[in-house]
Amino acid sequence: MNMLTTISAGPQAHVDFAADDLPMMLPGRPKARYDLPKAWRHFKELVKDKEDTSQVAPIFEALPWRGIYDAALSFLKTERAQEIRRKEPSLVAILDNHAALRKYPPNSLAHVYCDFMEREGLSAQGLVDELDKNRPADMYWDDQVSWYFNRMRDTHDLLHILTGFGRDALGEQCVLAFTYSQQPSPAHLFLGYAGGLEIRKHPVKVPVFRAVREAQNMGKACPRLVEMSITELLVLPLAEVRAKLNIAEPKFYCQAHAMWRAAGVDPYDLMAPVKQAA
Repeated sequence: MNMLTTISAGPQAHVDFAADDLPMMLPGRPKARYDLPKAWRHFKELVKDKEDTSQVAPIFEALPWRGIYDAALSFLKTERAQEIRRKEPSLVAILDNHAALRKYPPNSLAHVYCDFMEREGLSAQGLVDELDKNRPADMYWDDQVSWYFNRMRDTHDLLHILTGFGRDALGEQCVLAFTYSQQPSPAHLFLGYAGGLEIRKHPVKVPVFRAVREAQNMGKACPRLVEMSITELLVLPLAEVRAKLNIAEPKFYCQAHAMWRAAGVDPYDLMAPVKQAA
């Protein structure tokens, strides 16, 4: 399932996140409330069409991270946060400028990121547009908290690269579980493990939940990515970034892929018929 990790907090083009007079958090933001029936309803629609990522945002709205405002404000009150905000007012603008990123060393995270996004036909702005499709007009907030929220969204594809989890069905569930440990929204675990249940219906049995749980533990060991300078990481070699972030190679995810391939199954096309052994 091609499931994404968080919802958009506001259109990048309308807000100057580096403005000195931008309020830290506007009054009137809604309190986090759980709505499990709503989450389940949208999940069933997502299962019907795994590419319909417009179903993802409502799930996160129904199963929010209750401590998200406290986490955002705690970080935003630091000098480090304001320094990063000045340097990186919009990750979308930085990450979609491949011409600039290609000027970094060939083995850098920036180059690997460009290769990944170009190969997959993705863009940071494309994710913004997709997640904003069903977002009500009154759910945009021109404050610094939106800048923090948007970084949670905009680092999603970087997580695929840093963790080694691909955009296959299991890889997406693992990224969700990893992200839960970084941004503990119940939606991440709901999607990660519910998606894992769907994957387990495949006739070739692999360690699906071990892979998802391992990813969750990997996220615990990694510093919160949204609170790090992404531009400082982009210039470094990928292996160095992974070491810096305590990200090890995922054992059970790789094992699952090996088992599928040994059975003639493409992990990126689990719905294809299983090939019979000769």
